[in-house]
Amino acid sequence: MDRKKFFLAGASGLSGLLLAHGPLTRIRGAAGRLVSEPSNQQQDPEPYKIELVKEFVIAGHGDLSKCQSMVKDYPNLVFSKFDWGNGDFEAAIEGAGHVGDKGIAQFLVDAGSRVTLFVLATLGRGDLVKPVLEAYPSLIFAHGPHGFTLLHHAKVAGKEGEDLYAYLQQKGLTEDWVKIK
Repeated sequence: MDRKKFFLAGASGLSGLLLAHGPLTRIRGAAGRLVSEPSNQQQDPEPYKIELVKEFVIAGHGDLSKCQSMVKDYPNLVFSKFDWGNGDFEAAIEGAGHVGDKGIAQFLVDAGSRVTLFVLATLGRGDLVKPVLEAYPSLIFAHGPHGFTLLHHAKVAGKEGEDLYAYLQQKGLTEDWVKIK
């Protein structure tokens, strides 16, 4: 076999090998070396339209049936946040939290929404909030969406939040809202 036939045979053999394994993508493997990996994975879905996310976050402030319907149609909305401006991001569960709507908050927890200390305070879960605050005392003065503090959320929890409300005051938290814009 002459040199030209040798290279043609090698190239066609390599092409056949590549086609048999599907398209390849170059990625960094262990130790930063480039390796090839099949790239026949599905395309990422399109991001949710910002109007849809905003509608869901607004529904989280008091419309349980709309939240349920929207989660049925778009399950991953439970992870979405809307930016009201100046970095004031809010998820539907956080809206339910600061208005004190425990029914919506619990529905969204059950649907897999990400839970925050603020929502736990609204749900009257001082047993979960206090240990975190003991481990990270500066979080006592954290601001939730729109600047609502843990004190506000403990207050809207009603009777279930009374113990946490007193605890937060004892730790020096006196404001239930702080301007963040």
